[in-house]
Amino acid sequence: MDDLKAKYLTQIADAADETSLEDIRIAAVGKKGEVALKMRELGKMTPEERQVAGPALNALKDEINSALAAKKAALADAALDERLRSEWLDVTLPTRTQRRGTIHPISQVTEEVTAIFAEMGFSVAEGPRIDTDWYNFDALNIPGHHPARAEMDTFYMHRAPGDNRPPHVLRTHTSPVQIRSMEATGAPTRIICPGGVYRADYDQTHTPMFHQVEGLAIDKDISMANLKWVLEEFVKSYFEVDGVDLRFRASHFPFTEPSAEVDIRCSWEGGTLKVGEGDDWLEILGSGMVHPKVLEAGGIDPNEWQGFAFGMGIDRIAMLKYGVPDLRAFFDSDLRWLRHYGFAALDVPTLHGGLSR
Repeated sequence: MDDLKAKYLTQIADAADETSLEDIRIAAVGKKGEVALKMRELGKMTPEERQVAGPALNALKDEINSALAAKKAALADAALDERLRSEWLDVTLPTRTQRRGTIHPISQVTEEVTAIFAEMGFSVAEGPRIDTDWYNFDALNIPGHHPARAEMDTFYMHRAPGDNRPPHVLRTHTSPVQIRSMEATGAPTRIICPGGVYRADYDQTHTPMFHQVEGLAIDKDISMANLKWVLEEFVKSYFEVDGVDLRFRASHFPFTEPSAEVDIRCSWEGGTLKVGEGDDWLEILGSGMVHPKVLEAGGIDPNEWQGFAFGMGIDRIAMLKYGVPDLRAFFDSDLRWLRHYGFAALDVPTLHGGLSR
């Protein structure tokens, strides 16, 4: 055993790399190594001989394994030292001027919209993306037979048989945030609710997940005139034009009464959208006066308070402003597309500094 010990400790000390060290390990303490073969001979010994040879073999195996581990660590340290000597970086060199990362258009437009409405006194409210069907439908005066509540349009969360808890859905709009905000703060209030929403649809202008921003203003003397002014100021600021014509068309939404869809005057010369001029009209959002039942659901007395609400697709207005032809491209994670349509990370949109580049 002394000969084996001296033999392998010498080989371990002389090993030049981890490959050689592994060969030594297999020859010494591997399943067919010399120490393992010696241990098999214990069965042929007398009990007295085993009492002496057994502990000695175990001690030899432990000593060889310890030497192997120490040598492996030393080789790793030596390799690291060599890398540090050969692979170095001059930290005093100037940084690359090429822009690598960019802000996604959805994030950029969300910040633009937030900046515009913040100037008009609106704060940002947020809520859960998974909500009960009461917040998503019932509280918004959407009846049980409404098509939007069908499973072909809405993503319902799975419920086990016998589960009596209220159904949960991936929110189909950010309107549930308005109800939660009314419950939490009451009236008066002025908020916008940006965020992701989900509907079962997929084509060039629809995706299963998209983004909306909805606005809510409640006070004692708010009217459609206030709504019209807010939307005019928003459109002028967002599209960065001096004047704009809005057209309000009577419509129907369960959560507003009266309701109106809003179009902007525009032109499509050469495939480029120009807002505020031309003879074409483009629908951009829906709006109206908040339905009394919605105010009641939010814990606000409709006999004392009234307000307006509006909602628009962030993805849609981003496509209009920045000329993105296909909504699905927003979610493709194509770096070439993002470098083309993306924004510099430090270009924070402000009304006085300019919303876009």
